[in-house]
Amino acid sequence: MDSTGALALEDIPKTLLVIGGGYIGLELGSVYATLGTKVTVVEMLSGLLPGADRDLVLPLHKRLEKLFSSIMLNTTVKSLKDEKTGIRVTLEGPDVKENEQVFERVLMSVAGVRIPKSPSRQNQGQGQREGIHRNQRTAPDCRPYDLRDWRRCWRAHAGAQGMHEGRCAVEAIAGHKVAFEPAAIPAVVFTDPEIAWAGLTEAQAKEQGRQVTVTKFPWAASGRAITLDRPEGVTKLLIDPKTERVLGVGICGPGAGDLIAEGVLAIEMCALAADIGMTIHPHPTLSETMMEAAEIFYGQATDIYRPKK
Repeated sequence: MDSTGALALEDIPKTLLVIGGGYIGLELGSVYATLGTKVTVVEMLSGLLPGADRDLVLPLHKRLEKLFSSIMLNTTVKSLKDEKTGIRVTLEGPDVKENEQVFERVLMSVAGVRIPKSPSRQNQGQGQREGIHRNQRTAPDCRPYDLRDWRRCWRAHAGAQGMHEGRCAVEAIAGHKVAFEPAAIPAVVFTDPEIAWAGLTEAQAKEQGRQVTVTKFPWAASGRAITLDRPEGVTKLLIDPKTERVLGVGICGPGAGDLIAEGVLAIEMCALAADIGMTIHPHPTLSETMMEAAEIFYGQATDIYRPKK
């Protein structure tokens, strides 16, 4: 099955193999595991959700280890064969206990993208394409994405991005001078716990050689997280140590997809860590973790002792 087929099943499979530990596989795998399916996830790389910061993925990984039947990293699928009893799969990897296993269903959730049917894309020069697509004068879904940039073209949050692009396109048609140039586009993985991030990630900062200060507030120090019995979460900020500007935000925990909106606004408004830390947040709520993460930068967090170095 692909992701579309996985949403159209008329029954709940007893066993399911998910090929690919990205957001689609983990979201759909979580759904079926919650419904009672024994779910096995195979990922060829060394960690789930490649591209996301490891400290955000860790709380999710620990929870999925209890929910899923098995998670096998550094593992590849060598063959798939239909049989009367199901689909026989040959696996190869360090965590594989049985090289051949039979599953009732197999979900192919490795990275992929739907390419729009737009002949005009093939006939436009690079400069012309850049000018046209900056103000969205063509349909937003027909933009020439770089297929290597999975953060832009393979994520469900592109729907929210598309609404803003559509508005930009209409304003361009009306003759206004507009450009779609957001400072941050939020990404959300709707698992349990959710993972959300916006702006610069820690992995990107290392790739670019950018100096950043990373502050993390563990939800184990959040009164609200404790009352929810969900202390495994974390809220992190990436801050420019010289200007104190917030460059990136990452959250793992229940409701992270809602909480990330404050981070997006902070990045768009070029907010400083002090702006977030001095903003009064309602108590007791999970939103306070954003404030506390900012206060850690100054060594002033109330609920956790992290003196500024």
